[in-house]
Order: sequence, then C-alpha cells, then structure tokens
Amino acid sequence: MTTITETLSVSTSTVIRKLKEFEFKSDLNHLPEHMSWDEYSFKKGKMSFIAHDYDTRKIVAILDGRTQATIRNHFLRYSRQVRCRVKVITIDMFSPYYDIARKLFSNSKIVLDCFHIVQHLNRAMNRVCIQIMNQFDRRSHEYKALKRYWKLIQQDSRKLSDKRFYQPTFRSHLTNKEVLEKLFSYSQELRQHYNLYQLLLFHFQEKQTEHFFSLIEETISSVNPIFQTLFKTFLKDKDKIMNALELPHSNAKLEATTNLIKVIKRNAFSFRNFDNFKTRIFIVLNIKEERTNLVLSRL
Repeated sequence: MTTITETLSVSTSTVIRKLKEFEFKSDLNHLPEHMSWDEYSFKKGKMSFIAHDYDTRKIVAILDGRTQATIRNHFLRYSRQVRCRVKVITIDMFSPYYDIARKLFSNSKIVLDCFHIVQHLNRAMNRVCIQIMNQFDRRSHEYKALKRYWKLIQQDSRKLSDKRFYQPTFRSHLTNKEVLEKLFSYSQELRQHYNLYQLLLFHFQEKQTEHFFSLIEETISSVNPIFQTLFKTFLKDKDKIMNALELPHSNAKLEATTNLIKVIKRNAFSFRNFDNFKTRIFIVLNIKEERTNLVLSRL
C-alpha cells in the first residue's frame, strides 16, 4: 500500500478505503462446465480453498477455509439447475472433496490430477528406499550409496543417461544404469519394487488403464506394506484415476494461479486480514495489459 500512496500521492487511509469499495460479485446463474479445485496456505497451519474455470482461468471462488461446510455453503447459493451444468471437476487426492463434489454436482465427473498420482508413487518408492537403507549401518558403504543416489531410483528409467561420469562413491566411471545395478546388488527387495514402480509409471504415462490396475491387483498381496496402502487407495479411487487417464484435464493451470498467489503473499510479507488478501488476489489476477499501437516515427 505504501507504494500505491507514493505513486498516486494519496494517503494510506484513502487507499484502504478504495480497496474496500472493490466488489467481486459471483454470477449465481452461471458455473463453468469444467472446474478445477485446489488449496493454498493463507496462514501457518490454515489452508484456503480456490476454484476456477478450467477453460478461461477465471476464478470462481476463493474461500477462507477448505472444510466441507465452507465449500457447501458457498456452492449452495447456486441453484440445482446451475450446478447440474458442471460436467468435470479436477481435484487433488484430498478425500473430503470427493463427497462434497458428488453431492453438489451430481452430473459431474471427478478427475484426479495426474501429477499428484505420480507424486504418490514417487513418495512410496522413496519411503521403501529409506526403509531398506536404514537396515544398513550408517557408516557402511551401502547406506551412503543409497542415500546419495535416491533421486536416481525415482527417475523414469526411460530418461536415464547413457553417458559415463565419475562416481566418487564407487570410485569409477559409471553410467546411471550401472549405478542402479550396484544399488540393487545390496537388496533384492529394492530391485523388485523398483521394477514394479517403473512398470506402473510406464502404464500410467502411456494411459494403459487396464494394465495399470491389473498390475496393482496382481501384486498388492506381495508388496511392501507402504505400497499396499497406496494400492488400496488407488483401487478405492479407481473411477477417478480412470477419468484422469481418459480425459485431458489437470490442475496445471490452477497450480500456476496458486503459485502467483504465493508470490503475492510473499511480496506483502503475508496478510492478517483474509478479505484484504482476497481483494489483492482479484485485483492482480484481473489486471490486463493494455495493447499499445505502434506509431511510425515521421522522417
């Protein structure tokens, strides 16, 4: 606000008064056919809710909280007829959103964001790697090698480099695949789960839905408990994951908006008042650059 007062030569109280005059009314007769839901941090330990139009990137709602009651009370202001027009809702793997989306938007398909599905796979593989690593002595060569090359285990095997580099842990020039082979020699369990992880990644990225879920069903009884928990979650959300693989929707556009919100918050050194924060978000996101016409200089 200080920058605004200095630029326009007005008092701070005038700026605050003008900001409070801004009104961003929701059109209760319209909701987008394709909607994205996400959350962002307003204060430490408190998450807020944001929804926007997937096609136009226009913000539909910014709410002070992400509880079911808060979301329900907001969208119940729209008539049932308007809510029935929503066809697709893209959300994160946050289970409270599932129930409220089904109840409020009965005609819509729920699509899980692909990034978060892959992220859950990455985390499961990393936790298994840590579990195996902790079986070795902290001063051992095996422990240090697994700790150093954990990112290599998570990387897509199709993107591994074939170039040789000096690896100080092994004191020799090795390719990434050769490094992995040395890591797998420490644990057969690590090799098995790595192969399973890479195969699941391949089926998911190639959108091979049947192969993806059949592999999960075949291996769920024999894998590490960490993967068992993840597989149970995937099977429970099978319909939403199938929608993610079959439909071209994701939360990527909304993630870009939430990143901009984080920048606004950081530049202002955070906000105490949610209404001021909300106003700032709407103002920044609705600023459109004016087109300047090129004028040829006269000779």
